[in-house]
Amino acid sequence: MQIRDRIKELRRVKASDLIPNPKNWRTHPVEQQDALRGVLAEVGYADALIARETPEGLVLVDGHLRAETTPDSEVPVLVLDINEAEADLMLATLDPLAAMADADMERLGALLEGLDKNNENLSVLLEDISDKYNVSLKELLEQDTDAAYKAPDDWLVDRDDDPEFRTLKAMVLHFSQDDYDEWMEACYKLGEKWDIENLSGVALEAVRRASNGVS
Repeated sequence: MQIRDRIKELRRVKASDLIPNPKNWRTHPVEQQDALRGVLAEVGYADALIARETPEGLVLVDGHLRAETTPDSEVPVLVLDINEAEADLMLATLDPLAAMADADMERLGALLEGLDKNNENLSVLLEDISDKYNVSLKELLEQDTDAAYKAPDDWLVDRDDDPEFRTLKAMVLHFSQDDYDEWMEACYKLGEKWDIENLSGVALEAVRRASNGVS
């Protein structure tokens, strides 16, 4: 398959001179705006915006938030020789295509661990990335431990002789008091709904249903 090169040139343009694409479907919450400012403050412009040439000027395909964030700056722009229909296709697929990528959480965890988190906005972004991909949770689940369960003296059944019991793993979760109360209430309700009598069973069932898109 022969792939066409549709990039005409790399041009530096004042961001406020770029024309926003009226079909742009992406919105940018305050958290994302702050995160972008943090990255720009630490690194600067290291990626180009994308636009197509029209009689009215350069119409953005990608980079709307960057243009809005630094309107007085000259920004790098890849100028394409695409038509409006091709621009629509790019506009519709750029972000979803990127989102289709899987994550190697071990590498992501190592990458995040080595980054400087002094910038407050950047630190929030990195924490959000960690939360999104459950990096901390994965590390916790994979930690080796020599800890074993020991049955309390007042248990009615001697569990020390139960091989399955001796292979159980422990997980420690940290909650604020309000979050703990909400968590416990939700678990009790779900336990009754699903006819599950123990907390770990409810939590596991909830994770299974969420990962499979089942309510």
